[in-house]
Amino acid sequence: MAKNIKTPTSGTESFCQSEIDRMLKYSQTKVIMPVVTLGLLRMFKETGKRVFSDTEIKRTYEAAVKMLKEFLGHDVHLGAKYYDAYGLRMSRYSVLKSVGHLRYELLVPYTTFAESLCLWIPPRIKRHIEERLGVVPLLGNASTRMSYAEDRSRFLDLIRGQIVRTPANFEIFSFAVIKVHLERFACKIYRDTRTSAHDKGVDLSTNFGVVYQVKKLNIHTESEAKRILAELKGNFDSQRFQDGNVILVVDDISKGVKKFLIDMKVQSISKEDLLKLASNFDDSEDRQKVLRIVYEEFRREYSSAIK
Repeated sequence: MAKNIKTPTSGTESFCQSEIDRMLKYSQTKVIMPVVTLGLLRMFKETGKRVFSDTEIKRTYEAAVKMLKEFLGHDVHLGAKYYDAYGLRMSRYSVLKSVGHLRYELLVPYTTFAESLCLWIPPRIKRHIEERLGVVPLLGNASTRMSYAEDRSRFLDLIRGQIVRTPANFEIFSFAVIKVHLERFACKIYRDTRTSAHDKGVDLSTNFGVVYQVKKLNIHTESEAKRILAELKGNFDSQRFQDGNVILVVDDISKGVKKFLIDMKVQSISKEDLLKLASNFDDSEDRQKVLRIVYEEFRREYSSAIK
């Protein structure tokens, strides 16, 4: 019989922490709700203020973003544009309750434990970003990129460890490796869409007629392949298929499915194929370029909208 897992009791500090963990779980490209909470708690701790207008919530949120940027040393995964829906959304986590039009009250137990939560939230956000993005935020530093790129084994270990973390990691690391590989043949590739949180994948186009669809998927059966094939045919015109100009990039694919797709004039690249491409970068400058592209693409999508 499974053991009962105790839920933190309402009114305790552990309840607040569990709710903040839940906010982090549902964060996509930006950490928002925990930062809103931090901003409100910092203001409460400084002034004792409990009731906030939407404008005041926005102001405390932006101040918390700036503080966290200093604390983390980067702005990746932080600083989404503020919307007035955020105040109401905080009621899901028992942080705020509406007390009028766009006016909200900060609730117990968050007020009770404001001081300790203000100390706990920043390192918790730091750990969350590290778990989600790994070393990616650190790749903004040229010397960090160089230290990884100069050692081929260390570079490949980084690629191997990071590419599997999330669909976004898979899509962006795949793009960077393919881009640098193609540049060796004077070919260009463009990332047309942003990463998807629901495995819809990302489209890559080129200046030589080929298109890539990148998905963090394992395809081992023909029925799975047929479903993906139908999706691809909905995304790209029939002429591309007739010319064999559609390439599917996936996490893993069986030999049988790979042959089935080739018969349908769709080529496929697996994670292991990508790692082989990465291992062929003999010049450390190419390896640095991969890491720079990774950082730039993550930053384009994840960096702060608040300066």
